[in-house]
Amino acid sequence: MSVQSTAPAALQTPGVVMSAAYANGHRVSEVRIEEAGAWARQPGHFVWIGLFEPSLELLQQLQAQFSLHPLAIEDAQSAHQRPKLESYGDCLFVVARTAQLLKGRLALGETHLFIGRGFVVTVRHGASASYAPMREKAESCPKLLGHGEDYILYAVLDFIVDNYAPVMETIMAEVEAIEDRILKRELLPSEIERLYLLRRDLLRLRTAVVPLVEVCRKLEHGDMVAIDQEMQPLFRDVSDHLRRVQDEIDALREVLAFAFEASLMLGQAQQTVITRRLAAWAAILAVPTAIAGIYGMNFEVMPELKWRYGYYAVLTGIFAVCALLYWRFRKNGWV
Repeated sequence: MSVQSTAPAALQTPGVVMSAAYANGHRVSEVRIEEAGAWARQPGHFVWIGLFEPSLELLQQLQAQFSLHPLAIEDAQSAHQRPKLESYGDCLFVVARTAQLLKGRLALGETHLFIGRGFVVTVRHGASASYAPMREKAESCPKLLGHGEDYILYAVLDFIVDNYAPVMETIMAEVEAIEDRILKRELLPSEIERLYLLRRDLLRLRTAVVPLVEVCRKLEHGDMVAIDQEMQPLFRDVSDHLRRVQDEIDALREVLAFAFEASLMLGQAQQTVITRRLAAWAAILAVPTAIAGIYGMNFEVMPELKWRYGYYAVLTGIFAVCALLYWRFRKNGWV
């Protein structure tokens, strides 16, 4: 017995982005949440439901429809999870971190996936690109979508990893620009602060990427669940992309560390140059100061006081010594 649905009403539920049933790689109907379980139990069918920051009540409805584990529902509601793969009976619970750049800062979100026989539920929280393009791409390939839940799991993870690329490209371009500025001048305090923020953002992104490698490895080798053998190489491809992103993050963090150190070294070198110049001019000015101090003493018996050419001799001596000091400092690059 088939299940009938008044399609568009499913999308009117707050928090539900899409809810559809598929058979043989083709979308056959939009479904209501309360009908999803019946559709999932039909032979040859599976349900794909996409949620965005759903309420606890909505998650509990899905729990009733697909017999989801309470701990997984609790994790999906809290949305502060590390990337992981957990098995609850016949149902898999996967957590992946999404990434976007918002106003120049890295914003991380989360996607939780419930995968079981006849259903896939994606739950998005926080910063994340819309999955509509990925869903349209999947629906345009009925042969691949015919693999059902395994292919959707791969498509979602691959989409998340692909969206790391524009984040990395933007950060990489900014890092290269900072590198170029370091070689030309000392960085401004605001630029040094930006160096620190970029390095911290890269560390946050790394904590999102590295655990996901292990998740894909388990899916590739079927450590926790039997994945269609035709799908396993696809998860290996996602793992390769993740490792490449990880290598790029590590390389950029090293570049930023070097840039920070180079900026400090250049600043110290500039301070050394200024100190030398001040010391050189202080030495030059010390000569007339010392001579003026001697003749400023209130002694009555000083041989030079009554000398007719004493004033000119003293000035000549001051200028000669100062000129000699200036020449020496100039020759050594101190002034």
